[in-house]
Amino acid sequence: MYMIHLLCTHTLSPQLYLSGTSLNSFKFDMKEAQELQLHITTAQLEPKEANSTTEHTNVTSQSTITQPRNYGWWLRITMYILFLLSGQSISLLLGRLYYDKGGKSKWLGTVVQLIGFPVLLPYYFIPSLKNLKTNSTATTIHPKPPSTLVLVSVYVSLGLLLVADCFLYSTGLMYLPVSTYSLICASQLAFNAFFSFFLNSQKFTPLIVNSLVLLTISSILLVFETDPSSDSSKVSKGKYVIGLICTIGASAGYGLVLSLTQVAFKKVLKKETFIAVMDLIIYQSLVATLGALVGLFGSGEWKGLKTEMEEFELGKVSYIMTLVWTALMWDVFAVGCVGLIFEVSSLFSNAISVLGLPIVPVLAVIFFHEKMGGIKVISMVLAIWGFVSYVYQQYLDDLKSKLKDRNKNEASNASSLQEVNGS
Repeated sequence: MYMIHLLCTHTLSPQLYLSGTSLNSFKFDMKEAQELQLHITTAQLEPKEANSTTEHTNVTSQSTITQPRNYGWWLRITMYILFLLSGQSISLLLGRLYYDKGGKSKWLGTVVQLIGFPVLLPYYFIPSLKNLKTNSTATTIHPKPPSTLVLVSVYVSLGLLLVADCFLYSTGLMYLPVSTYSLICASQLAFNAFFSFFLNSQKFTPLIVNSLVLLTISSILLVFETDPSSDSSKVSKGKYVIGLICTIGASAGYGLVLSLTQVAFKKVLKKETFIAVMDLIIYQSLVATLGALVGLFGSGEWKGLKTEMEEFELGKVSYIMTLVWTALMWDVFAVGCVGLIFEVSSLFSNAISVLGLPIVPVLAVIFFHEKMGGIKVISMVLAIWGFVSYVYQQYLDDLKSKLKDRNKNEASNASSLQEVNGS
């Protein structure tokens, strides 16, 4: 399920482009940047000609692509948002349908979340994305690439964490009503902020603390749901508690994976280009998929799949189609998720994904006739409030970062002009 959702935060750069950039402003900035680069290159050419030539080649070899906000751009954004929201909602509902009508394999539920990653491979063949940076503030000078052993270690470690996380999510979806499950999943933002505090030196502002408190209370409230068996899940109180623990644990694990991914980009990969992001996603997902298949066959659950299909309440064909369409809808979600990352930003993609979670409880009431009691309503309101608080803080951080970069560029321009005039 979260193989591609993890993609939303591989870069974890808080860039929410809410203000448009005009074409004239873009041309002016490019011209100014070229003049500044010419002055810097000229100034450095005499003392360190060889080093300057190498750095100049590295700097100019990678460009940041800025998309003008035209009608075509807005059409693509709308399409990607619809893909993301529909793919996420339908796949969650189909996943719950699988368990509700007789599905029993947690590992099979894990496999269908992960196996669709090859749908992203065509993105490698889009020329306009190859030099794209997912973080506009990242350095453009190529660092020394890490060794193959280090890269393999990163991919394998994150892949194994991902498959364990997806297995916990599958267990939670098996034992919980889909409405309760989706609301708990919103707590992933709180866990992400918590782990980022220790691993990524994120500051706890009042808005972040407010988000942590609200999302925590939102999840805790669901523990006090008085009659879980009245929902479509039809599980015992013990399994309901297991589902709660697994889903909360999966959300915590997801937050840990996000923070570790950010550490990998900053400390190991040291770049946030399209190719770097896609390589991490593809190889990590490959490891996770292989891990899920090992779990499926190693646990012996594969032996009961034939009986499970025959006893499925909706029939054999519906059994197969439920699994196939679950995987396909996660693919649709993946396309929308990746599209938003490279058209807008990783934060925007993640924000839309989390914002779409409250849609699922409403659909669960319609299709599964789940009860939307007062506790769930309050939990949903608190989750949305916490989400808005979190995203607004990221937006403020982005504005502050852009202002700092602008002031730094202006100071650098003024210094360069003074050197040119003095010479």
